[in-house]
Amino acid sequence: MSNAQNDITTSSNDDPAKKLLIVDDDRPFRERLAKAMERQGFLVTAVESVAEGMAVAKLEAPHYAVLDLRLEDGSGLDIVPIIREAYAESRIVILTGYGNIATAVAAVKAGAVDYLAKPADADQVAAALLAQGLDLPPPPENPMSADRVRWEHIQRVYEQCDRNVSETARRLKMHRRTLQRILAKRAPRETNDVMP
Repeated sequence: MSNAQNDITTSSNDDPAKKLLIVDDDRPFRERLAKAMERQGFLVTAVESVAEGMAVAKLEAPHYAVLDLRLEDGSGLDIVPIIREAYAESRIVILTGYGNIATAVAAVKAGAVDYLAKPADADQVAAALLAQGLDLPPPPENPMSADRVRWEHIQRVYEQCDRNVSETARRLKMHRRTLQRILAKRAPRETNDVMP
């Protein structure tokens, strides 16, 4: 494990049926979410990297997991099969500031039960982790803008190309550097988006 091993946070709740693994490289967010989830009754282990997340998943077989999509050493999606192998019934939520349809689909296909865009509060995370059934949310009040639809399409092709920038640029007939700039940015804000 990395030096960040010292940053692992574990709560003192005694209910082993509510073991929750949080993997997020945004330390202030990770610590706030860990504390809030402890108050919701979860036994929390919080780490910052894919490597640490995999190690904890193998050792502790979490019943629940909240994984950031983009981490310094890879993708939270890479941890999903390790968690599923350790505990097949684990409920996993992918949480990220880079919300888009393609990665939501990839998350669900990988085995996540839900996908939430940051900022998401502890109540939303707990609701997603504990939700039963497949109830669909009501339709959005406002549809996506054209800029957002374009961004979603680029993200989808990127995921379909296994996150290969060169291949995605070739298929989209786009300059590689232009694509890299687009991929590095967050989704375009809708006019009705609420600032965090």
